[in-house]
Amino acid sequence: MPFIIVIVFFIIIGVFIITFYKYRLKRRIIDSGPLDEIGLKFLMQLSGSNELLKWGIILMSAGIGFVVLEFIPYHAEESPLPYGVEMIFVAGGFLIYHLMMRNHKDK
Repeated sequence: MPFIIVIVFFIIIGVFIITFYKYRLKRRIIDSGPLDEIGLKFLMQLSGSNELLKWGIILMSAGIGFVVLEFIPYHAEESPLPYGVEMIFVAGGFLIYHLMMRNHKDK
């Protein structure tokens, strides 16, 4: 278990560093002056608000999958059922995110 904690700790530090540098880059782009269309598109790609939404939906659907597994009777050593159920819920999260983004782009 301590090994997993160390990995999660380094992942959190990495996400923090990436977020901080994206913020600094966006701030420099905005402070440099008026932006053209290409600059605006690049700035929108840096915002990453859709990434947070995507991972939130996927992790929520994965958590719901784990809750559902608590109520389904199966033999843990022999059955591939938990893997299939969890994959269905994660894929459902990806599908929900895709449909939300497609609906958002249509507006």
